[in-house]
Parts: sequence; structure tokens; C-alpha cells
Amino acid sequence: MLAACQTATPPQAQYQPSFPGTTQRPVLSSDEAARFTQQHYFAYRGLYASPIADAWTPQPINIASVNTPYVVGPSKGIDGASYTQIQDAVNAALQQQKGNQRIYIKVQPGTYIGTVYVPAEAPPITLFGAGDTPEKTVISLGLDSMISPATYRTLVNANQQYQSGDPAWYMYDVCASKQNKTIDTICAAVLWSQSDEFQLKNLTVVNSLLDTVDSGTHQGVALRTDGDKVQLEQVRLIGRQDTFFVNTSDKKNNYVTDHYSRAYIKDSYIEGDVDYVFGRATAVFDNVRFHTVSTRKSKEAYVFAPDTMPWVKHGFLVINSALTSDSGYKSGKQRANMGRVWDQGARQTGYLPGKTANGQLVIRDSTVDSGYDLLNPWSAAATTSRPFKGNWTNWARRFSS
Repeated sequence: MLAACQTATPPQAQYQPSFPGTTQRPVLSSDEAARFTQQHYFAYRGLYASPIADAWTPQPINIASVNTPYVVGPSKGIDGASYTQIQDAVNAALQQQKGNQRIYIKVQPGTYIGTVYVPAEAPPITLFGAGDTPEKTVISLGLDSMISPATYRTLVNANQQYQSGDPAWYMYDVCASKQNKTIDTICAAVLWSQSDEFQLKNLTVVNSLLDTVDSGTHQGVALRTDGDKVQLEQVRLIGRQDTFFVNTSDKKNNYVTDHYSRAYIKDSYIEGDVDYVFGRATAVFDNVRFHTVSTRKSKEAYVFAPDTMPWVKHGFLVINSALTSDSGYKSGKQRANMGRVWDQGARQTGYLPGKTANGQLVIRDSTVDSGYDLLNPWSAAATTSRPFKGNWTNWARRFSS
């Protein structure tokens, strides 16, 4: 299947599109689809205003012969474990590491309750599960965007693993010291990495909020990444609303989003119900199963909600993947939607062409099951409710108002 939620910036003016789709369901021809490849999505790094050519070709994450002192287990001393909390191993590694050599943190099978934060200044880190499948090693906590900062402090720092002076203290503190009534989406992540070249392999991250809340707005992020050259391989991300926040932000620039962040997700599984793959990064999903569930009885369901800036060519690319759904969508009256754009920051102003984020997404060489609305797979934009208008007559337009 070749489908376009939106397309990238225009080629030469004389190019004439030949889309076989409709306004509600824009579909790329084979020739157009060939323009959307991993090579194009990963071609640049640096600031949007002054991009640097950098042809990133992710290589498989090799953990076969890793010998690391940073081993986490349910009990110290068993199978070489020196830590029982993953954050403690991260803190120790960052405090002891000299230079920019990659750090490997091995996590023995088990369920680890708590958050894991990796700061922007960290050297490359590979966090991997030692079990024979990703299901054997689980990082889990129930965080809700609607909880208060006081509740956040109780849940996240119950064991005082975040202390002033620790490498990730500023990440915890930016959420714990909020003056808002709620912590909002940006702080609702179980695992949050701001660092470049961060890698995850062979484990599961769960925001265990899941169906303990009603069908209203309860963002519960499993994983948030902000850095460049992020890799996930054989990873399971499980949540409901906003499961995977594949973002771009850093401490050095006061959390602004003015630069490229690239992510490669391979051979993985992502589960949720509303906007459960969202953010501003440039991301390629290769052989990923996106599974939409109806158990929270949400009145709406969307897999993707990209918020690509209008001057950035590429947002999300999905290849060789599958969009599946549970029996609630396959047999019931309601159908899930494949996605919608996120008009981030436009709640007060409304959508401003050329200024407001305008998400970009292409799905190609993938399958979609009968639980999705295949005639009208794309919905009005989040934040502004801007109606979807397909790009089948002008592939340069993305969504238009």
C-alpha cells in the first residue's frame, strides 16, 4: 500500500503529479513513492536554518559481545548485577564515564518500576535487555499528563533516585517544580532521553496508566526521545494516548525545537489509541507493527500525529510495516483512523500557513487491516480541528487550510 498523509517540499516546478488516490485518501504512485526513502529522511543534521549534509545510515545494534560494568538486575550480585534501579546505573555511568565513548547498560529480565531519564549532555548510551525476547525486560510506571506536580514528585522520585547534582536532575526538576495544575504531556514519559545517539534494544517500555483512566484526555507517554540519531530495535512501546513522543528539543537551546532530530525504529511494536506516535522529529519506522486498541473506549483513535515544521522536508516515513487493530475496531461500528496532523502552538492563533507546524507522513509498502476507516483514513488536525484536505492535486501542499 502506498499512502500519503502529506508530502515533502516540492521538486522542480515542471513536475506533474499523477496520484491514483482521492481527496480523502491520497495515494502515491510508484514513481512518487520512490522519492520517500530513508536516505532522503536522514540526509541532514544541525539547525533547520543552516542544515549540514550528513548521510546517516543506521547499522544494526550489536550487543552480542558487550562486556559492561553497568548491569541492572532484580537483586544485586545475581548475574553480575550491581544495580537494582536503571536510573542508578545511568547516573553511575554518566558520573564515571570520561570522553564520548559509547556506554552499554545491560538490564536483566524483570519488571523495573520507575522512570529513566538520560540528559542531553550524555555520551552515546545503549540500554538493552538481556532476555531472549523484549517481553522479558520491562520498564513500567503509570504517569498521567493530568496529575499534579506534587503527585509527579511522589511517583517519580519515591526512592530519591533524582538528587540535586545528579546528571538528570534538571530533567526531573523541570517537571517537579512546575507551577501548573498538571504536569502536561512533556513530563508524562516513563523513559525520556534527550541525548544524541541513544539506543534501545530488546526491551519493553510501558506507561501502565493504560485502561485505569476513562476515555478522556490522559496522555501517558511510554517513551520520549529528543536527540539526533536515536535507534530503537526490537523494542515494545505500550500505552494508550501519546505512547511514543518522538520529538526534538534540548536543554542547551532552552528546549526550543530549531534543529533536526532523526530516529530509526526497526523490528518493533507500538500500541495505543489516540495520537500514539507523535512529535516533531524526522523518523523512519521499518518493520514496525502499530496496534490500535479499543479497550479504553475512546471515542476516537489515531495512530500518527506528526507536527513537522513547514520548512522541514521530512517528518515520518513508515515502510514494510503493519497497522493492526483489536476486535473492538474490526467488529464494532467504530473504525480507527491512521492519523492527523498536530497543529502544535496554534490553539490561540489558529493555523498560520508557513508558520504553524504542519505534520508530514508517508506510509509505503505496508499493510492496514479492516479495523481502520480505509475510505477516510485521515482526520482533522489536532489543536485547531483544521479539516483534512488531501494533496492528490498538488503534492507539495501537505495539509492546507
